[in-house]
Amino acid sequence: MPSSHAALPYASRITGTGSAFPEKIVTNDDLAKIVDTNDEWIRTRTGIQQRRVARAGDPDERNSSFGVKAALKALEMAGKTPMDLDQIIYATCTPDTLLPATACWLQAKIGARKAFAMDVNAACSGFLYALSTADQYIQTGKSRTVLVIGAEVLSRFLNWKDRTSCVLFGDGAGAAIVERCETTSPRRILSSHMRSDGTLAELIWMPAGGSNIEVTPEVSATGLDKIHLKGPEVFKLAVKILSDFALDALTANGMTPADLDWFIPHQANIRIIEGVADRLKLPMSKVLVNIERYGNTSSATIPTMLDEAVRDGRVKPGQLLLLDVFGAGLTYGSMLLRF
Repeated sequence: MPSSHAALPYASRITGTGSAFPEKIVTNDDLAKIVDTNDEWIRTRTGIQQRRVARAGDPDERNSSFGVKAALKALEMAGKTPMDLDQIIYATCTPDTLLPATACWLQAKIGARKAFAMDVNAACSGFLYALSTADQYIQTGKSRTVLVIGAEVLSRFLNWKDRTSCVLFGDGAGAAIVERCETTSPRRILSSHMRSDGTLAELIWMPAGGSNIEVTPEVSATGLDKIHLKGPEVFKLAVKILSDFALDALTANGMTPADLDWFIPHQANIRIIEGVADRLKLPMSKVLVNIERYGNTSSATIPTMLDEAVRDGRVKPGQLLLLDVFGAGLTYGSMLLRF
C-alpha cells in the first residue's frame, strides 16, 4: 500500500539512529560443536560467519534491554530526551512478555511518560511496518516525535538441533527517531509500500505459544514452540518479492535503481541479497550488508545496518536510501527516503 504526502499537512524524516547487541559472539565453529554443520556449509549458503546471542536469564539482556540501549543512542543523536517522545512503536516477534507490550516495558525503563506505546509484529518486516506507521501518524499531525524500534531475542525461540534454522539467526536491536518536517523538505520519507499474504503463513512460523497450542512440556519436546521455516521455498519467493517491491518504491517516485545512493535489504541470506542486486542491476558496492557479523536479526536487521552506516559515515545527509524487507506472514514492503 503506497503512501504519499500530497494531501497531508506534514512529512517525516529520520533524525537519529541507534543499535545494540549482546556481547556474546557465537561463531560457525561454535555451532559445529552442537549441531551437524560446519563453517564452510554455513558461509557458502548464507554468508553468515558469526552472530550475537543473549545470555539466558540475564535481566540486562532481555529484548527491551537492548531496545533501551538502542533508543538512548538514537535520542542522543537526534538531540532529544525521552520526554520529547509522543509515541513509541516497537517492532518485535520475540517480546519480553505477551502482556504487556514490550513497548510499555521500554517506556517505563527510559521514562518516556508522555508517549503512548505499542508493539507491531510483522516478523522480519516489523521495523519497516513500524516506521511506515510512524510516518502516517506524523503526516496527519497526530504525532511530532516518534521512537521506532526493531528488536529481537530470537535465540530463545530456536531449535538448536535444527541446522537449517539455528545457524541463521541472531539477537539485537536497532532504533530510529522520526520527526515532523515540512512536506517540501528534501530530507524526508518519500513513500512506503506494504503488503502481506497470509496464505503463505506456514513457510516461516512458530506453531505453539499462542492461543492455538499451549506450550506444555509435551509440546515443547516436539519443538512446536520453536521457529520452523521452509528454506528453499522462502528463498525462491524472497528474491522476487524484494526485487518487485524495490522497483515499486522507485517507480512511484519516478526513479530507477541508478538514482540510489544505498540499498538496505533485509539481512536474511547473502545469496538472496546478491540475487536482488543482480535483478536491480545494482553493484554490490551500493548494497549495505552486515549479515556476516550478525546473522538474521529479523526486525532489527534494517535499523542496525542503517545505524552502522550512519555512524561510520557511509550514509550521509541528503542521500537516497531504499529499504526493502520480507518476513513471516508473509509480510513484505519497501520504503524510499532521503536521509
